[in-house]
Amino acid sequence: MYSVGMAYLLWLISGCGALGLHRFYLGKIPTGLLWMCTGGLGMFGSVYDFITLPAQVREANIRRAIIDGAGKNFANNRQSWRNVSDGEARIVREKESIERVILRIAKENKGILTASEVALAANISIDEAKKDLDALVSKGFAELRVRKSGTLVYTIPEIMDKDEPLEDF
Repeated sequence: MYSVGMAYLLWLISGCGALGLHRFYLGKIPTGLLWMCTGGLGMFGSVYDFITLPAQVREANIRRAIIDGAGKNFANNRQSWRNVSDGEARIVREKESIERVILRIAKENKGILTASEVALAANISIDEAKKDLDALVSKGFAELRVRKSGTLVYTIPEIMDKDEPLEDF
């Protein structure tokens, strides 16, 4: 993450922004070269940077967070923008709730799921997954059923495909 203090320090040691070192630091290479060749646009750009440097650092941190997060699989995580206590905007990843994992798997599997599928998707133990599924059964949101093969499965009736061959347990 980029630091406002470091950006101001580079602004200061580069002749009050005339050499544009703070712009190179923030990844603004083309304008850094422009500042270096023109003395910070005749110092008008340097004064502008002095005033707007905290916002420029925030934007650079957001850009970096987006680039760092690109291409990664966040299947079990939600992302949202947050302004944290130091005023910086950052991407914060929040763990997906177990109920949301269960509903997502149930939807993918036409309303039928097992404790092992939930444990794998939620990165929890099978015992924890079974406990969470049993809690949904006790609340009436899910049912415990048995396939004709004898396998125990949990179903979400609202999502379930009615043609699936299951027996009541």
